[in-house]
Amino acid sequence: MNYLQEIRQEISQGQQHQYPFSVAATKISGPLRFATPVTFFVGENGSGKSTILEALAAAIDLPTIGGDSIRYDDTLVYARQLAKCMRLTWNQKSQRGFFLRSEDFFNFSRRMANMARELAEDAAYYEESLSGYGLQLAKGSALAQRDAIVRKYGENLDANSHGEAVMHLLLQRIVPEGLYLMDEPETPFSPSRQLALLSLIKQTSEREGCQFVIATHSPILLALPDATIYSFDHSPLSTVGFEDLEHVNLTRDFLNNPGAFLRHL
Repeated sequence: MNYLQEIRQEISQGQQHQYPFSVAATKISGPLRFATPVTFFVGENGSGKSTILEALAAAIDLPTIGGDSIRYDDTLVYARQLAKCMRLTWNQKSQRGFFLRSEDFFNFSRRMANMARELAEDAAYYEESLSGYGLQLAKGSALAQRDAIVRKYGENLDANSHGEAVMHLLLQRIVPEGLYLMDEPETPFSPSRQLALLSLIKQTSEREGCQFVIATHSPILLALPDATIYSFDHSPLSTVGFEDLEHVNLTRDFLNNPGAFLRHL
């Protein structure tokens, strides 16, 4: 399902020479269309793909994966300024979804661990200070909330490897008919975990009506059949086929003959 159809930027002449609007990487000429359920942004660091993705998340007002509002994130001040210049066209708005950055996972796992610990402490406090029906009600409520957190996210997300914990969180938080923006989600993943993520994206986009917009460097994710790929290394911004991507060709050439590259280092 394509909920988001396209975005356009409307930057006034007075804004064009002001930061962040003065940075070429933040500018989109013409509409940016989302013709398929999965759209990839690819390009070198500094090409603008993450900046545009952050601004898009702010324009949609998606929560981060941990549930925090983008409106109050100090690291996204400039993204919110760009978002005000974005005009979005929808087929239908989704009420579900999130924006994922690697740093958001650490904040979320820390908050879940703190909540579970505080609820256990509350139950212990009620044991000491209450009795009878009041004790049963208060202690039961605190422990039930703690158990719900543990059942959904595990006893301790940090006890797993980073990649395992992020995958577990994605499996819990990606629900049908959602819109998901992800900034380099492959970062914590081994190649096999990237394949698992690719499978998750494929299944949920094809069978559960999810839409994804993903900024990535990963040739594994970019290999998703029928996805739209925008190269931020091209001016103007344009779609590129998988086989024509420099990321893909460079990786393939290196794996085919690593010695040809290593002897020049």
